[in-house]
Amino acid sequence: MAALDPRTRSLIESRQNDIIDAWAASFAQTTADGRTSQRELEEQVRRFWQLLLGAIATADVASLQGPAWEETRHFLEDLTRERVLKGFSAAETADFVFSLKKPLFDAIEQGHAGEPQLMAAQLRVASELVDQLGMHTVKVFQKNREDVIKRQQEEMLELSTPVVKLWEGVLALPMIGTLDSQRTQVVMESLLQRIVETGSEIAIIDITGVPTVDTLVAQHLLKTVTAIRLMGADAIISGVRPQIAQTIVHLGLDLQGIVTKANLADALALALKRTGVTVTRAG
Repeated sequence: MAALDPRTRSLIESRQNDIIDAWAASFAQTTADGRTSQRELEEQVRRFWQLLLGAIATADVASLQGPAWEETRHFLEDLTRERVLKGFSAAETADFVFSLKKPLFDAIEQGHAGEPQLMAAQLRVASELVDQLGMHTVKVFQKNREDVIKRQQEEMLELSTPVVKLWEGVLALPMIGTLDSQRTQVVMESLLQRIVETGSEIAIIDITGVPTVDTLVAQHLLKTVTAIRLMGADAIISGVRPQIAQTIVHLGLDLQGIVTKANLADALALALKRTGVTVTRAG
């Protein structure tokens, strides 16, 4: 990509107020919902414009990877992260850059109206530059969005696998939803950590909320039980409904050595009995 002609750079700088005003005006609708104030947006526009002018005055516009573009890249990355957290879409975020095209092109067309070949060449250069900046914004947005989604998934996994202390020395882990490798890992880490913290002797894994049990799910349960036993505690699986019991039999799954109960109440009663606690009705 060719560089911007020195005359074009001077032209852009001399008309910067008109360019900035027209550019900022294009965001009037996007700021109406209150996610970004008009004042904040104007500050962002002016800051980015100053960084852009400084970069094109000293750097080749063929690539944004040079050190002269570092501040401009970092500004767009910070802006993008902020907009991801505020709920902006990728299109709304990239529009911050792409909407610069029209006022910038208008300035170049008006300034080089008497030199059509120069005008066409400089429009191509400006277009490619804005496209590069816009695509950089889109890439950063996608990465940040993926990071947010990954963090939310991890938080949901933690929330969906709460370890509850039912009694002194007795923990319960109610499982809801499908078990997979990632979730099993989270389950084991949370449960083993709580066993260490509380010194519990028995952990109840309640699968009442698990819709189906197949070979893979059974393997995950076995891994969890094995890990619990290695910590010196014992495990009880509760919530084994008739349908799940039949599925386990049909699949030929080996759950020998693992205590199972039909519901959490029965599992708790067994756990209390093993710990030497007797519950009686008052009066």
